[in-house]
Amino acid sequence: MADAGKQDVLEAVAQYYSSKLAEHGQSPRGVDWNGEESQFHRFAQLSKVIVGTADFSVNDLGCGYGSYFDYIRNTCEHVRYTGIDLSADMIAAARQRFAGNDNGRFVVAGEPDTIADYGIASGIFNVRLDGGDEVWHAHILKTLDMLDKTSRRGFAFNCLTSYSDADRMRDYLYYANPGAMFDHCKRNYSRDVALLHDYGLYEFTILVRKS
Repeated sequence: MADAGKQDVLEAVAQYYSSKLAEHGQSPRGVDWNGEESQFHRFAQLSKVIVGTADFSVNDLGCGYGSYFDYIRNTCEHVRYTGIDLSADMIAAARQRFAGNDNGRFVVAGEPDTIADYGIASGIFNVRLDGGDEVWHAHILKTLDMLDKTSRRGFAFNCLTSYSDADRMRDYLYYANPGAMFDHCKRNYSRDVALLHDYGLYEFTILVRKS
């Protein structure tokens, strides 16, 4: 994906999510998920990369209005959280929602501005809009390189699965091959990689543990 083309696609994706927030507000549908139950189920899978429950830092790439911060601060003690999102509207909503919370901060950006113990990316690889599969796949791999470089102890991400039922698949979404993504992470980031594809959603989660 050429830099100019990539920027155009990412700006379109940011606008897409801003429109969802405007339409549905601070709710799972506001970040293009079906409901709260599946969202929390998804967060539980991603959080399996975290070892222990106290005193660690998290970069949440594509944080939306901060729903993962809500989840993780209610299940873990002393988490230091940074939420990163391309949508300025999402970040404004998150800052308002968590005003006065010293353990969380939110920035408008395409990548973390600090290294954290863990990196989390939930749903950011799903909506490719008009981007082709090949260029979007290349974008995903670059983003995984970024997560690896900005995470000390490990990172986790999810993707829609290529094993989805054909009648449920949409042409503006990206469906990744879970075996190929596992192989890429195993070969490039760590020997300790887990593929979770058994939790009842049309997606999979990969955990990369570095220590």
